Amino acid sequence: MILLYYFLVFTAIYILMGWSLYLPYRVGHLHFLPISIMAICAYFAGIASREWGWPFLLIIVVGMLIGLIISYGVSLLIGDAPCFTVVIVGLTSMFIVKTVIENWNLLGGSIGFFNIPSIRYLILWAYLLLLFMGYLMFLIEDSQIARKASVIFNDRKLAASLGIRSKKIALFFHSFSGILAGLSGILYASLIGGLTVDFFSFSIVGTLMAILFVGGYTCMWGVVLAAPLLGGIPILLPDMLIVWKQVIYGGLLIAMVCFRPQGLITRQQIIGLKNNLRRKYK
Repeated sequence: MILLYYFLVFTAIYILMGWSLYLPYRVGHLHFLPISIMAICAYFAGIASREWGWPFLLIIVVGMLIGLIISYGVSLLIGDAPCFTVVIVGLTSMFIVKTVIENWNLLGGSIGFFNIPSIRYLILWAYLLLLFMGYLMFLIEDSQIARKASVIFNDRKLAASLGIRSKKIALFFHSFSGILAGLSGILYASLIGGLTVDFFSFSIVGTLMAILFVGGYTCMWGVVLAAPLLGGIPILLPDMLIVWKQVIYGGLLIAMVCFRPQGLITRQQIIGLKNNLRRKYK
């Protein structure tokens, strides 16, 4: 039962983090800042609950605000930058956050930050928040701003000629991505009860990249499919298989890029399914 509990909560966290990478990619930005935000908010949750005694709901609200402020501030600078620049900024932010944590005794340094109080009904909190964020994601997916983002993703010059303001659209997607990442960090800290900076490194980059691109980067449902398979199930595997996890993820990514670049679930499949359902129930 303990393993199932961790599997379910980790799945919710990986879906939220998968969406946090998916949203910037909707405008052609492969952004790793959400991982840094996840780390910052995880340590914030640890300090706020252990040292300050804040209630969980307040920690959630403030953590999401932290994610929003950081992501919005950074996207003001790189909202209209090319993908390569965004990648560099995101990776650099990970190195900065890692260095700060390792050298700040308040956060436990390289040893780690432990004894974070557990939260009752965390699994209920996790899935209520996941459903709420999923509903917002669904509204975004079916909105005009998502259609504009698709034009930007395919051709920025065409988007500019149509009067689409790429930076304004990017600001929106980056900002909501930060909210999801902040929420993920809070749930992770509350689940584990202890934090080490090594978790927020290239290992989670590999996991999230696999979730995004194996599941499918053209719609939100690819993440929902891949997160339990690639993020949750490894928790249930024996240690001798877990050590090969990143190798498996790398092989899957290469295979998907070569044979099915859009991933297991595509936007065209979702549109076709919606059309079939409309015809069936007319």
